[in-house]
Amino acid sequence: MNARRHFLQTTSSGIGWLAFSALAQAKGGLASKTPHLAARAKRVIFLTMRGGPSHVDLFDYKPELTKRDGKTADLGRDSAGAKLYAPVHELRQHGQSGQWITSLYPHLAKHADELCIINSMHTDLPNHAQAFGQMHTGSFQFVRPSIGAWTLYGLGTENENLPGFITLNPPADNGGAQNYGSAFLPAICQGTKIGGSQLPDLYAALLNKDVAPGPPMKNIENKNVPRDLQRAQIDLIRGLNERKMARDGHHPEIEGAIESFELAFRMQSEVPDVLDLRGEPEHIRQLYGIGVGKDQFARQCLMARRLAEAGVRFIEIASPGNWDHHNRLREQLATNCAATDQPIAALLTDLKARGMLKDTLVVWAGEFGRTPYAQSGDGRDHNHKGYSIWMAGGGVKGGLRYGSTDEIGYRAVENRMHIHDWHATMLHLLGLDHTKLTYNHGGRNFRLTNVGGEVATGILA
Repeated sequence: MNARRHFLQTTSSGIGWLAFSALAQAKGGLASKTPHLAARAKRVIFLTMRGGPSHVDLFDYKPELTKRDGKTADLGRDSAGAKLYAPVHELRQHGQSGQWITSLYPHLAKHADELCIINSMHTDLPNHAQAFGQMHTGSFQFVRPSIGAWTLYGLGTENENLPGFITLNPPADNGGAQNYGSAFLPAICQGTKIGGSQLPDLYAALLNKDVAPGPPMKNIENKNVPRDLQRAQIDLIRGLNERKMARDGHHPEIEGAIESFELAFRMQSEVPDVLDLRGEPEHIRQLYGIGVGKDQFARQCLMARRLAEAGVRFIEIASPGNWDHHNRLREQLATNCAATDQPIAALLTDLKARGMLKDTLVVWAGEFGRTPYAQSGDGRDHNHKGYSIWMAGGGVKGGLRYGSTDEIGYRAVENRMHIHDWHATMLHLLGLDHTKLTYNHGGRNFRLTNVGGEVATGILA
């Protein structure tokens, strides 16, 4: 006991209690910051549809494509004599706005008047890894901070006891951790991964419906060491690290380690409750479809609402399966839509009922779309020249179809929106001027939108 008391006294009054960094004292780092502009959204829930969903089969109604079904695509060398391929499932109009939505999304269609469907997206390359990276970081060539990291850097978080940026079940391919990394931004801005293919046993409840409802985050608490002793241990390590920084000068890796230790210590008090879905009433679990079939994505959507409610600034959810439908488009598209339809609609319903949709920007997007012509007879190839995404809440106009592709859905032609424009618009909705959100690295100021990006003012509510 005397040894323990001595250890506590030494670390709490000596090197372990050197002045806390700005992050630990909530004066910077994760602390909530004042935006550049009047913010319309406080947080983002990003629904990532990996693989390139077919826009002409989901949201981009093209009667001319149906009319010319089976005829040779006249698109130059890109089509190489391929035949045009009509939508494999019917698109119908919904809501007062008459939004065109696939019949495979009956639950989502009930929210037609809340969706801002952008039919004029385009990106630079039709390769998965590069396009997926550009969707997340603005760059397909270099390792750059993700949009979640930039958001956290610009705004901080509303709850310093939780990570400000959380990614649920991210894919290990297409760049892996780079898609939620912080690159040269402070390490505390990187996304915290929960679930994912590389740690299936750690978050089993996310991946397996047969376990207790909710993903118990193992090893978040150390029940063998009292909190005061844990605090003393962290203070000792902190002091040693700060001495090294004082000796070596700028050392972002050590700064990141200090901040991570502090955050991990604080997380013990809040993370277990936030991640435990067992406190949710049965009608909410039924709303999302939890307990029915493969409900991994449903759990993630409910958890995203809980994380948003708890003050997490940026939450990303990876869809189950892959939307890369080079063949068997009819069956595989139906499978992907069935796995995501009810949970996404439930998330919008739940947020709206709690008064949170108005300041939560919900985004549905893949890295590109698909061609209007067939591949392998019953599939579609990659198409980066024109595709669709949608956003809801957070200051966007509901019931709006923005931009368009050509008559067969191949190329964006009206109100074209590049990835940089989309990123600039998302940051604007969050109250951030993309031209002012910069970080000096290697002798120059970097930003998410590089040297481009225009805010799409036409979609602002």
